[in-house]
Amino acid sequence: MSAISDVINNSKKIVIKLGSNVLSDDHGNVNKTALHNIVEQVNGLIEQGKQVVIVSSGAGICGVGAINKWSRRGDINYKQALCAIGQVELMMAYKEYFSDYGLHVGQILLTKEDFEEHTRNLNIRNALFTLIDEGVVPIINENDSVSVDEIKIGDNDTLSALTAALWNADTLIILSDIDGVFDKDPKSHKSARLIEEIHDIRELLENIDVKGKSSFGTGGITCKIEAARRVNQYGIPMILLNGKKLNIIKDAASGEESGTVFFGKAD
Repeated sequence: MSAISDVINNSKKIVIKLGSNVLSDDHGNVNKTALHNIVEQVNGLIEQGKQVVIVSSGAGICGVGAINKWSRRGDINYKQALCAIGQVELMMAYKEYFSDYGLHVGQILLTKEDFEEHTRNLNIRNALFTLIDEGVVPIINENDSVSVDEIKIGDNDTLSALTAALWNADTLIILSDIDGVFDKDPKSHKSARLIEEIHDIRELLENIDVKGKSSFGTGGITCKIEAARRVNQYGIPMILLNGKKLNIIKDAASGEESGTVFFGKAD
């Protein structure tokens, strides 16, 4: 068994973040096979008695898939409109796939202000606890259709960290398109070495190259490390896995797959 499998198996409350690259194929369209496989794994966790909250990117991609004629428009109004359309498509997919297992889903769209204002903060907690107590899987995303710089969280790595801390989760799992944290960018350096356990983020940042950003996502490895720093401050470990691999959570829990787990000293 590995440190990652120990964390997953010993966790009751799990936040799982799905990145845009996990939900998209090589052409930027929704990868339905990957999404259905993740839903299947989430159901497996729930059948084990675990509680799961999903933080999901993908509204923009789903919007492009529905109305491709706007895909090349850079105007913020069109981007927000695509997200408004795509969020419906995304939730329809989650609703369809989770219904295969007799599970309902609930949508929560948030902005930065929701985490900063006490009453809104409390309302998020109450909504999460109520949904989960009733056996409903919460699907959280940033409210991209109304978010501007002043109220924008910025990326869903940060959103998932804020959610994990708010819900007092036992662990945060981030599904990305890489196998974990490497000492160099594995896409351009064949000699890159996977770092399986991280206990000191400050030391990590002094010794690795954190440049680079994914094609369809909004954040690179720096955002993921920052998310780990946030949750580690609350004693919550964070696991980074390659969500492009089928059954990755299941295999990681059984010790068959490795990634990177952050825990210990955050600063």
